[in-house]
Amino acid sequence: MAGQKSKSVTVCGYPLSIFFIVVNEFCERFSYYGMRAVLVLYFKYFLKWDDDFATTIYHTFVALCYLTPILGAIIADSWLGKFKTIIYLSIVYAAGQIVLAVSAIHDITDTNKDGVPDNMTFHVALSMVGLLLIALGTGGIKPCVAAFGGDQFSDEQEKQRSTFFSIFYLSINAGSLLSTIITPILRAQQCGIHTKQQCYPLAFGVPAALMVVALIVFIVGSGMYNKTAPQGNILVKVCKCVGFAIKNRFRHRDSRFPKREHWMDWAEEKYDKLLIAQVKMVLKVLFLFIPLPMFWALFDQQGSRWTLQATTMDGNFGVFVVQPDQMQTVNPILILVLVPVMDSIVYPLISKCNLNFSPLKRMTVGMFLAALAFVAAALVQLQIDNSLPKFPAATESQAKFINMMNTSVTGQAGEFPLSLPSYTATEDYKTFTGPFSLNLEGAVYPVSLADGTRNTLVIIKDAMSPRAILFGDITAKPDEGKNAIRFFNGFSSALNITTDELDFGDIVRNNMSEYRNVTSGKVKFTILDEATSQTCVYEQTLKFGSSFTLLIPPTLTLGQMVACQGIVEVTDINPNSVHMAWLIPQYFLITAGEVVFSVTGLEFSYSQAPSNMKAVLQAGWLLTVAVGNIIVLIVAEAATLPDQWAEYILFASLLILVCIIFAIMAYFYTYIDPVQIEAQFSQPEDEKKRKSLEMTKRDSIEKRKHSDSNSLYQTKM
Repeated sequence: MAGQKSKSVTVCGYPLSIFFIVVNEFCERFSYYGMRAVLVLYFKYFLKWDDDFATTIYHTFVALCYLTPILGAIIADSWLGKFKTIIYLSIVYAAGQIVLAVSAIHDITDTNKDGVPDNMTFHVALSMVGLLLIALGTGGIKPCVAAFGGDQFSDEQEKQRSTFFSIFYLSINAGSLLSTIITPILRAQQCGIHTKQQCYPLAFGVPAALMVVALIVFIVGSGMYNKTAPQGNILVKVCKCVGFAIKNRFRHRDSRFPKREHWMDWAEEKYDKLLIAQVKMVLKVLFLFIPLPMFWALFDQQGSRWTLQATTMDGNFGVFVVQPDQMQTVNPILILVLVPVMDSIVYPLISKCNLNFSPLKRMTVGMFLAALAFVAAALVQLQIDNSLPKFPAATESQAKFINMMNTSVTGQAGEFPLSLPSYTATEDYKTFTGPFSLNLEGAVYPVSLADGTRNTLVIIKDAMSPRAILFGDITAKPDEGKNAIRFFNGFSSALNITTDELDFGDIVRNNMSEYRNVTSGKVKFTILDEATSQTCVYEQTLKFGSSFTLLIPPTLTLGQMVACQGIVEVTDINPNSVHMAWLIPQYFLITAGEVVFSVTGLEFSYSQAPSNMKAVLQAGWLLTVAVGNIIVLIVAEAATLPDQWAEYILFASLLILVCIIFAIMAYFYTYIDPVQIEAQFSQPEDEKKRKSLEMTKRDSIEKRKHSDSNSLYQTKM
């Protein structure tokens, strides 16, 4: 029965029921952060969206995840209670994760078995339905689970309750850290029925399974829970009070009505003065929240823009290889290091220097550090841009020349002289504007290349004179940091070339295979002579984001277990040369900003909130995260900046501007003691009320201490 305490078994003074709640939270956070870690790459590489649109949808989803907690709190407190709300919305959540995992199975609509879904609309629609259900589920249960865990303790178990919250927030960080390490590894696997692809179904499927486990574990503990009945939502009450004050003020806008000290005083006709005083305190803090979304607009781009940035970099750290989406793990790792450093070293040192480093000043510094992180991101992006090949403009074309004859060749390509030894290529692409003539040892060939294209002209012997065969090249870095590989067959018969993952098909003499995207590392290519069934193996060590044309000469030696000799590697696009380690400074700055901004902001809002309205300010805090993500999607669509580094500088500049505004607002803010203000409205003769207020004040102090001790765990929500 709702509102009735269950007799929960206790272990070392702790209700056994909290075990189920902690495990539930660990699995749910693993599910959420694991799915989110690979989401933007799924948009770009599976759904084939461009960077801007992928970023927009990603941040729309995150914004929804931080808007729905308000809905979840209202449902739990006003109608269903926390237990039923968690159960029902967890079912919705798990269903969304399953739908998203199914949407990533390319074989569902790949009827021609070429590895490309034939009905992308189906996959997009299924993905959006899944994400909508996930946003409703994860946001809806967010304000309920921690509070439900606190309900399991009696008034005499305050110490155990404090320890529970420490363990609870630790489970959040553990779930998020492990998932952002594991799910990118799962994504990088190859899976599929007809063709092997990046394994997004597995990357989404494991979080879906964890969410189902979270639901089952929570249900198993049902008989042990203390399930309190809905008490009515204070957020709704506050909104009604504010709404009445505005409406009443509008009715009495005529000058003959006397002015009141504060516009909320117009609610006195319907609401008691204590509630109005509490609402005033809340509104005072919410006013300070107005500039805060800009911080989150930068912070949450770790999962979108920064992850996309990492795809153009070298992730080989020697003993291990880091996937682009795994770089997000730097944030929770640094949190575990920086929070105790700040609390134990930095803040005490500042205090000893007699500097007034108040909470609002800390938050200002946090915003400034986040802006510096984006300046660092812009500097890294400039280095990446400088390392990229110069692809042709819309009115240009480019060509590379390869000599596949067994003698040297000289000639002229437009204004460029050619002098190529046998089985070699020009060092780089030549850029042309319009048609040009190719002169090969006296024979002249007119060449017309399509604008905006890259091409390779392979020079072969035709009867007694050379001639050139034209092949189209790629004009962008390979997706996902892979390497685009193709073979030119100069051998006397048709060849079949395969790796463990790919089949380049049958390549006839003097022809080029299609590009195939191959993952980094040591790759073995098996070359089969279809005329004699003899093979040889060619090994190549690949980095990230390169493109090669491999030339097979007529002198190729074949034989069982023989290494292929004489194959020439022609570089079309150099591998990524900027190392992912250069991302660490920007992650350090954004995480340091998070520690002094997010942790301090939570503590500040808690200390300035009335005893019964701390949840209202928590809802306001989550709303700033949602609005921050909305800002990102607006800028991503509205800003027409041609370069990514310029967008990073734009965001940094906006945050600096907001930081200055916030600093001015903070300068004029006066810190308050909510308990002292509430005590002014108690009747001296009412001893019961006075004692109640004293107990509230003691509880507030204890909770504030608890908030300080748990700042390490409150950074992930």
